[in-house]
Order: sequence, then structure tokens, then C-alpha cells
Amino acid sequence: MIPATISAAYYRGGKSFEVQKKPLLPPKIGEVAVKIAYCGICGTDMHVFHGNMDKRVGFNRIIGHEMSGVVTANGDENSGLAPGKKVVVRPLVHCGSCPACDAGYEHICHNLKFLGLDTDGALQEIWNVPAYTLHELPDSLRLDHAALIEPVAVACHDVRLSQLRDGEHAVVIGGGPIGLLVAIAAREAGGNVVVSEVNPHRLEVARSLGFDAVNPAECDLASEINDRTDGSGAEVVFEVSGTQSGVDAMTSVAAARGRIVMVAIHAKKPQIDLFQFFWRELRLIGARVYEPEDYAMAIELTANGSDAAERLITDIVPLADVQSAFEALDSEPTAMKCLVKVGIE
Repeated sequence: MIPATISAAYYRGGKSFEVQKKPLLPPKIGEVAVKIAYCGICGTDMHVFHGNMDKRVGFNRIIGHEMSGVVTANGDENSGLAPGKKVVVRPLVHCGSCPACDAGYEHICHNLKFLGLDTDGALQEIWNVPAYTLHELPDSLRLDHAALIEPVAVACHDVRLSQLRDGEHAVVIGGGPIGLLVAIAAREAGGNVVVSEVNPHRLEVARSLGFDAVNPAECDLASEINDRTDGSGAEVVFEVSGTQSGVDAMTSVAAARGRIVMVAIHAKKPQIDLFQFFWRELRLIGARVYEPEDYAMAIELTANGSDAAERLITDIVPLADVQSAFEALDSEPTAMKCLVKVGIE
């Protein structure tokens, strides 16, 4: 039986969420209703929690976009998604008429809307979304693991844009959840990966996933990378730390004509050593969100990477405890990825 109301977590500002009931609306034409199983909490969600995005999201927003779920109703007869299908959402709505969309770059649409920030998101029991944002999952993929697909798609996009080739050296600066997923995607592409991270717990997680991991607070990172690359440096560097020290490191460890991918969103404009770009003919690559092919790759990686998923998911909490989940992530340095269990699998 379809319920008349569902539970949802509303951001109220001041580091506060309120779980309350809301009417359940049927999907509109072109939409699909998805029963949410799990929703991950990401760095952007933490920015919302800290009040850094209040002007954008307001104080009556249901956030969340790293999700997995099951189709319950379909308002798009051409979607091919029958009730019961496991799905994830690629949470981007493009305008279709701006220069970026005309050029085929809909993921960086000039008028892009991000579901779960600019509209209500996945921290509700049933979420109505545009049918074209959905990707079907294999039946064998666990829904808790599937909630990692959105950040895995970010990593796949970053690595694809880097043009990392088999056998090249890659340095990932920052070993948080996205950094480690970038490292996994880079290794899958054939890269020889080193992870740079200052948090001891994250270093341990990186090593448990089979990565060579170093603490730049305890060594000269450039010297360490030179030792591992016969003095040449890394052909590809991913800046995932969002820190000035990470930006300083990215140019110091790059090889001649190395490619640097800027993954992190920096709260303040960082200072960049442009001399190194001139001296070594470096290239700086911006990477934002993902494209459909990145989701296809992410689904495959996640389906084949259950061990990594188990290691990265450190907490699962019910929707009723969403407030405590955000508070714990804010204060717990050993947490990696927390999932909110929104509904029944």
C-alpha cells in the first residue's frame, strides 16, 4: 500500500536537522518515484551543515544525493524502469539550451541544478526525480554499497580527464573518501598510485586498501615521490585535500609536462606556483562532477569492489538519527563514509 505521508529530514540552519512527515506526491510526467534505501553524507552536505550554503539551500531543504533505492512508481512510460528495479540517481538537471549544453557538456551547464541542493534530495523515504537521471543497477549489487556510486563516479570522471595511462605514476593528495576513491579508480586505470595524507587513521585505511601511503608532515613529499619515480616525478597529480599545503605539493611532485587535476573545492582562492607551470610545462585540469559514462564505470567498479566498500563505509544510522550522524562526522576524525538508512531494502 502506498502511504499518504513519508518521513523526511529538513535542514533548518544552525547545524540542525528536523525529521518530520510530508505528503507523498505521485511522480509527474517524466519523473520516477524512488524508494530510498541509503543516502550517504558527503563533504558538500557537511558544508550545508556548517551553514556555508544557507543562501543557496535555505532553511527548508531536504538535502542528500549519494543514494541508492528501488523504483516504486513511474511517470515516464518510456524509461523502461519497472517498479522493483534497483537504481541510483545522477543528480544533475541541465537546461539544454546554454552554450555548454549545446557543446555536449551538460554536466557543466551554465544553469545547472544539483538535486539535493538546489532542489529537495534523498533524505526522504520516497524521492521523485527526472527519469533521465536514473541508472539501473545489477541485481547482485548491494544497496548499501550502491550508495557509494555517486562519489565513485566523481573519481572516475577525475581519472578519465587526467588521461592517466597504464604504468604512469599518480599521486593523490588527500586520503579522505573521495581521495581514496580517486586512488582506486587510478589504480584500476593502471596507475602506480601513492596517497599523501596527514590523518593517521586515513593513512591506515589507504594502506589496508593496498596503497603506498605517506604522511607529508613526516617527510619531504617531493623527495619521497622522486625516490619512487627515479627522480622524474608523477605524470598525474590529483589535488583532493582542499588545502594550501596540498596546492603547494601538487606542483612540487609533478613530472615535466605532468597533468594536475583539481578535484577539491577550496573555500578560499589558493596561491598557485605558476613558475612551476612555466618551468615544467605543467597542465592544470579542472574536474567537476561527472557524465553518464562515468556512472557506467562507477557501477562496474562498485559491483566488483565489495572489499573497498566495506572498508570505506564506517557507519550506518537510521533516518531518525540524522542529526547525530552529522554531529559525529563533524567531531570524529576516524569516520570515512556514513550512510543514512532511509528505508527498507
